[in-house]
Amino acid sequence: MVLTENKNLLKKERQLQIIRQINLHNKVLSSDLSLELNVSEDTIRRDLNELALEDKIIKVHGGALSKSFNFTATQEETYSFEEKQIIARKTLSLIKDGMTILTSGGTTIRAIANLLPETLNATFFTISPLIALELSEHPNIEVILLGGKLSNSSKISVGGDVVAKIQEIKADLCILGINGFDNEGISDSDYEVVQVKKAMVRASKQVAAPTISEKLNSSLRLKVCELSEVDFLITELAPNHQSLEMFQGVVRVIL
Repeated sequence: MVLTENKNLLKKERQLQIIRQINLHNKVLSSDLSLELNVSEDTIRRDLNELALEDKIIKVHGGALSKSFNFTATQEETYSFEEKQIIARKTLSLIKDGMTILTSGGTTIRAIANLLPETLNATFFTISPLIALELSEHPNIEVILLGGKLSNSSKISVGGDVVAKIQEIKADLCILGINGFDNEGISDSDYEVVQVKKAMVRASKQVAAPTISEKLNSSLRLKVCELSEVDFLITELAPNHQSLEMFQGVVRVIL
């Protein structure tokens, strides 16, 4: 009896960790969760199936998505909603009339798109259909969706066609969705997504990394760019917060 209760407790703790990782990074792969939690992929798949049946996550092939990743997600379903609103307001200070801006996807980018002033005149290229829909609500913004193969797990366009289109752009600013960020730079877990993000960084004069502070000092298995290639780090924290000390002097931390 005691053994069964301990097993249930371990399972509950494991599933809480799974939910946190999914909410933190918007998407996770079963293989990565298996390594991180030191359990079999079969165990992870069973956990994901249970959590999906309980309507806590969205199960996809090879992993899972956060419920906040859906365009219909409510404020309650968006992880760290208040922090992302602070980050969005800070990011607005970088966006000026006449700019050409490249964006990826994700809930933080969506918060930024939602708060853009109606008077803003700018051109946005995006690889995210969901962000394109959000941007289209602003009357003076030209929105160009860079189409290609749609990644089911990331909800963005990926593949060689998208990379080729990005290479033709000269953007003033890239606002990049962040999954992993540490003193070695930006990282992600999806190879195709990484290739697109690399192209976005190369095509832009400046790169902004808006991210909740929980993602700081987290590293995923594939590198997007070096820390030195990031111009602005934007979190909900004050710029003198101790969590940001290691990044000072390499990137500019937005107030």
